[in-house]
Amino acid sequence: MRLDKLISNATAFTRSQAKAVIKKGKVTLNGEPITQPAIHVDENAHVEYIGVAIKKPQLRYIMINKPAGVVCANVDKQHPTIFDSLFVPRKDALHVAGRLDIDTTGLVMVTDDGQWLHRITSPKHQHQKIYRVDLDAPPSEKQLRQLSEGVQLKDEERPCQPASVELIGEKQIRLGIVEGKYHQVKRMLAAVGNHVVKLHREQIAHIKLDEALVAGQWRELTEDEILLDPESSTGDSA
Repeated sequence: MRLDKLISNATAFTRSQAKAVIKKGKVTLNGEPITQPAIHVDENAHVEYIGVAIKKPQLRYIMINKPAGVVCANVDKQHPTIFDSLFVPRKDALHVAGRLDIDTTGLVMVTDDGQWLHRITSPKHQHQKIYRVDLDAPPSEKQLRQLSEGVQLKDEERPCQPASVELIGEKQIRLGIVEGKYHQVKRMLAAVGNHVVKLHREQIAHIKLDEALVAGQWRELTEDEILLDPESSTGDSA
């Protein structure tokens, strides 16, 4: 990693500010003053700024209980975003793992680990996303069967992959999908002749939304939650 990037990632300095303090000789590398911002440093290097040790920041993994009316974006001019209530440094380095529509609630995760983000969201890894779905009308046995077998959506070449379906109330189902097609859950229910009234994501892969988090709250993932089994298939815009 470049020295100026390490300084800006690990401190409140912007990249240009980091370059400036390096050029002024305020940064040392393994005890020696360094004035070249572009020099590369390895993970074992000892970097200090005015005598204070600078360490590469740890990757971050955060779950958020997304409320309705909030968008999954870093910045939005018209609506509040999931990042507005996320009080952590370098929010611009975080990316959403599993976006939800503005009116959909529940589990959203953000991270600055690009490889982890890809593994948790890519359909090829078959990580299931589980939703609690409130419907306009009680689902028929035919509709439940269609969902479990794979629904053909309008303007899609192939049917959706089979979903896991559980009837949990007169007008409520728990639905698990491994894909992330645009508005997929809503389109699936419309395709079988029903309508989604409310949609709430409960789980992605083995990571369940923490019941202690009220809408808008967040917490860091545990070590067990961060670990992803490459063979896991249990539990985008929905």
